[in-house]
Amino acid sequence: MTYRLAVSALFVSLGVAAAQTPATPKPAVKKPTGATPTQANVKYGEHPRQVLDFYKAESDKPTPVLFCIHGGGWVNGNKDGYRNLAPQFLKNGISVVAINYRMVTEAHDKGIKPPVQWPIADAARALQFIRSQAKEWNLDKTRIAATGGSAGGCSSLWLLYHDDLADPKSADPIARESTRLLCAGVIGAQTSLDPKQLREWMPNARYGGHAFGVRGDKNRDGAFQQFYEQRESLLPWIKQYSPFELVTADDPPVFLEFPNQKKPPVKGEDQADPTHSALLGMILMEKLNEKKVEGILVYPGHSHEKYKNSTEYLIDRLKK
Repeated sequence: MTYRLAVSALFVSLGVAAAQTPATPKPAVKKPTGATPTQANVKYGEHPRQVLDFYKAESDKPTPVLFCIHGGGWVNGNKDGYRNLAPQFLKNGISVVAINYRMVTEAHDKGIKPPVQWPIADAARALQFIRSQAKEWNLDKTRIAATGGSAGGCSSLWLLYHDDLADPKSADPIARESTRLLCAGVIGAQTSLDPKQLREWMPNARYGGHAFGVRGDKNRDGAFQQFYEQRESLLPWIKQYSPFELVTADDPPVFLEFPNQKKPPVKGEDQADPTHSALLGMILMEKLNEKKVEGILVYPGHSHEKYKNSTEYLIDRLKK
């Protein structure tokens, strides 16, 4: 209820005519800030959320691309936030694409198992679509890096470590395009969706069950115990969709940023924000070091000598 309606209702309840309520000015419509997409809401699929914004960097040569996947736990959020990030890349000759995708909530309601396959599949399809537009949009399809926060970071890592989904024999030309990335730079990303592993690192871990349809009678995070108890039956899906499980020695480099860490991360201790804890980065770095895959982890108190954040890393890698 708006302030004006609330005041009107109060006056009426007191027996005073609504016409006597003072007029209040209408709030100004908030305009999006940042860059304006060169092409907005380009369809890469039939669903209303299968759309993307393209920001074109002016160049005589094909440009590298930053591929942006928004966060929101795969249950909310949208691509508009990348309007503010785009200018930093555009001025460095890097084009930007930001996508929307189908949510796990709708996938769950439609009986999709596991629900997380919808946002993950959409990210892969959008990436293939971008490559299919390389000539028209003046893009270098060999230099595409992904970024995203939280669930968008998890999707980015899934693409980074998953085998190429290109199908050279497909009748669909978009499906023939590669899903491999040059690198990724992610913020507060979930690196593992294994409840046993997460609880070992963070006893108060609470995220992940909704990706596999475990919602229970509580809210998304409140169903973690049920997720933990159902782990064995869900393990085939966990191994398919948890980024940690997909790392192999031939994978591209990554920059892992966890800016919200409040205290030094210690394995086995509760975290103020377990869903975005730097321990998630430490979990993945153990696997990357084991496989000798390049990775950089930064968080407050643990900086890097060259890159302050994922933006600096991505610009440098994409321009090389």
